[in-house]
Parts: sequence; C-alpha cells; structure tokens
Amino acid sequence: MNIAVLNIKGEDTGKKVKLNKDIFGVEPNDHAIYLDVKSFLAAQRQGTHKAKERAEITGSTRKIKRQKGTGTARAGSIKSPVFVGGGRVFGPKPRDYSFKLNKKVKQLARKSALSYKAKSKDIAVIEDFSFEAPKTKSYLDILKKLNVGDQKSLFVLPENSKNILLSSRNLKNTKVSVVNELNTYEVINSDKVVFLEGSIEKLDSLFK
Repeated sequence: MNIAVLNIKGEDTGKKVKLNKDIFGVEPNDHAIYLDVKSFLAAQRQGTHKAKERAEITGSTRKIKRQKGTGTARAGSIKSPVFVGGGRVFGPKPRDYSFKLNKKVKQLARKSALSYKAKSKDIAVIEDFSFEAPKTKSYLDILKKLNVGDQKSLFVLPENSKNILLSSRNLKNTKVSVVNELNTYEVINSDKVVFLEGSIEKLDSLFK
C-alpha cells in the first residue's frame, strides 16, 4: 500500500512511502486488541487504595455491654464492622493490577490496530520536522493544515523530540509518541494517526 507524503502545510510533496502489508494489512484480531488495551489500562492504575480492617482501627478493646439480658445481639468490640466507625470487612488493599502479556500477542494487537486505521484511511505520513523551541501555536498550525484540529490525533516520531513534546502536551485532543513506544491503546483511541516519514522505516525494523 502506497501513501502520499505531505509537508507540514498539508500539501502533497510528490513523494510516496510504502506501508508494509505485514504491519498495515494483516487480518485484525479483536481479542488481541482487547487483551493489550486491558493490559495497558491495568498498568496505569496506581493500586494505592486502602481501607482499615478491624485490627487496624484505633479504639477501646473493652466489652461494650454485657453478654446477656440486653435483648439485642452480643457485642464484644466497638471496632466491629457493624458499628459506625468500625473496621471494614474485606476492604481494598494496595495491589498491582498489571499482568504479563506475551510479546507476540502485543505485536499482533498493534498490527491489528494499525491495519484497522489503514483500512479506514485514517493514517497520514508527513515529512520529518522539528521545532527550534517549544511553540504550541506552531504545533496547532500543523494540526489545522492537516485537517485534524478537531479530531483526536496521534503523532508518531522516529525519535524523542523534546520541543515537539512540550509544544503538544497542553493540548487536549493530540498525543505525541515515539515509534518504539507505540501502543495499541493510543492507536485505537485516536481518530487519525500521523507518522513522520522517518518513523515508517523504524516501524518496519521494530516488527522484524
């Protein structure tokens, strides 16, 4: 599959790049996408939730009323879960939600996500560019010229660019990622995936 290379003004440069069919033309596997997205979102959870159980509550340990003759149920401790201010039964504890996913499943998920985007023609390729200094206005101008200003966009860079990252991070509907950190969730969650020309070459070597 060949795709035209645009410049940052949204104009056709006359160049074309070939999208590898082994990456952008596979039969999508929805279950692999589900597992990879689930794994990504699970890893984002802090897991720092905590509730005190009865052994951790501060309070008197004396028996609060006599055992018999009250007409009500027995009560041995003010820290019991049945009383206001008592401990919680089986409350949440700090835990790690992340889980391991096989490398081949993750690769299949990313290929499937990219194939969906290629099939719906939601992939664009632009010439490599850089900013001499962080400039959000310049980045916004690129979004408008590429007609993705009102869409969720994902820009995939061949390598880290601090100035491009700083220019985009305050904007709501755009995300910048490096090609070797590309993940399924970001691809699926975007309306348009914009590759810089150099990132296409690195993508081919990444999936070898």
